[in-house]
This record gives sequence, structure tokens and C-alpha cells, in this order.
Amino acid sequence: MDGSVTCVRARTSDRTSGGGRGAEALARRLGGTVVGEAPADPGPRDWDADLRDAGPALEAARAAVADRAVITASDCTICLATFPEVLRRVPDVRFAWFDAHGDFNTPDTTPSGFLGGMCLAASCGRWDAGVETVPPDRVHLVGVRDLDPGERLEVEAAGLPRGLPEGGPVYVHLDVDVLDPDVLPSQFPVPGGMSAEEVRDALASLDVVGIEVTAFEAPEDPDELARRTELVAGLLP
Repeated sequence: MDGSVTCVRARTSDRTSGGGRGAEALARRLGGTVVGEAPADPGPRDWDADLRDAGPALEAARAAVADRAVITASDCTICLATFPEVLRRVPDVRFAWFDAHGDFNTPDTTPSGFLGGMCLAASCGRWDAGVETVPPDRVHLVGVRDLDPGERLEVEAAGLPRGLPEGGPVYVHLDVDVLDPDVLPSQFPVPGGMSAEEVRDALASLDVVGIEVTAFEAPEDPDELARRTELVAGLLP
């Protein structure tokens, strides 16, 4: 990518401090800037509390959207702000959702109350989070392999296509747990994921107009963090 790189450091639905530290490490490796401060209270909370407090992070993510920009963040909740902003700027855009999870629960289906597991459904208008929405048929699921029962029904009802978009501009959401956990450990690991080469080749095949990288959980060991950061940086087109 040859655009700007921004790390959104404010809280969205952070359950650990590792996601934010990983986002910052990746942004600095790519020569980017950090916006906001590390949340003082990472940890599980109900979705409505996180949604109420996520305003600064969402506004920073919205402001960071630009041509071929890279945004890094602790988790997927930034799509509440980035997806509608990208659609406004690029009306014919499609979205490639690289993720082990669909993040397509609603307040009625979620087994955990985790906002990060509900954000794409809100972005597609399946529940009202007070944000603008994007058409579900523009959002392509790539590498998704873990759906809760109610979430699966929501995905089917919304009609989200699977597989890479064919042609046209594409905005990429890259939750790095789309990779197999043997390739990159993650907070919510799901076996049977993609290899680094598969992700890299898939991204290289798309006309990418921007990308957001989420859920890069930073390990404590600095040498291991450097190794994983290089791996994730090497995925980007």
C-alpha cells in the first residue's frame, strides 16, 4: 500500500491490551501515526456499554479513511465507521471481509454480548447501532469458518456472498485471525484458516482502495512481536 497509515488506539470493544499494542506495533512498522491513547480499562463489557464509549475511536477511524490508506485497530468494531465512509467516497466499492468470524450476531443472537462479534451485522443494517449502513450484498466473506447458530441464520437472511469480489474497487477488512492459528496465534483462534501465502495472493489479486487490519494480538516477548509484525506487514499489497 502507498497511502497513509494510521493506528486507532482508543477503545472500541477491547477485551485485552494486546490488540491495541499489536495495532500500534504494525502501524509503526509501516511508518504510520498513532491516534488516541491506550484504553485504561480493557476487558469484557456488554455491547451497549462499548458502543456508548466507542465514539472517539469510531470518529478517528472515519477520519483516517483515505485513498489506499491502511488503518490498524484493536478489533473489528471500527467497521461501524469505516464501511459507510468508504461507500460514500467510492460508490461502486465492494468489501472483502477476511476473518475467521462473521461478526454477524445481533443483540438477540449474541451468546457473549461482545460488540466486536456484532459489528458487521450492524454495518449491514441487521440491527440498529445508530450508524449508517452498507448493502449486505456488497460484503464478501473470505475465510469465515466460525458462526454461532443464530449468526449463521442472519448471514443467510442477509445474503452475504462468499469468496473474493470479482472486479471493481475493493475495501479490505483484514482480521488476522483469518490466518490459521499455526501461522499466527490470535485471541479467538479457529483451526482450518488460511496460510500467509493464500492471504497475500488474495489481496494482491484485488483492486484495493483501502485496508483495515484488526485483532493483531501482540505477545509480550519483543522478539516474537517483531517476528509477527513482519509476518502481518508482509501480507499487505
